[in-house]
Amino acid sequence: MEPVIANHIEKRETRSGDPRAFVCGTRVRVQDIAVDHELHGLSPEQIAREYPHISLAQIHAALAYYFDHRDEIREQMKQDEELVLSRQGAISRAGQRRDAHGDTLPS
Repeated sequence: MEPVIANHIEKRETRSGDPRAFVCGTRVRVQDIAVDHELHGLSPEQIAREYPHISLAQIHAALAYYFDHRDEIREQMKQDEELVLSRQGAISRAGQRRDAHGDTLPS
């Protein structure tokens, strides 16, 4: 018997070198589909409308993979959020006006 989910989900390294689960042949991560389902309350059919290049079977496989690996994917989501927040802080600090001594000036 051939495993079905393996036909729909693949693990690849991202630019940062971290392995992530993707819908096969796409740039859509399993966590993207999980967020749409869990946080935005979208049904698999609604998600299919958001990603017309992904089949309903692929969406169900992504959700099945998510539920089987929930802790791992939630940890990845937390790491992604922390990275975004740290980059936003760096951008914010870089954009602050400074005086001749390097001290931050009020806006």
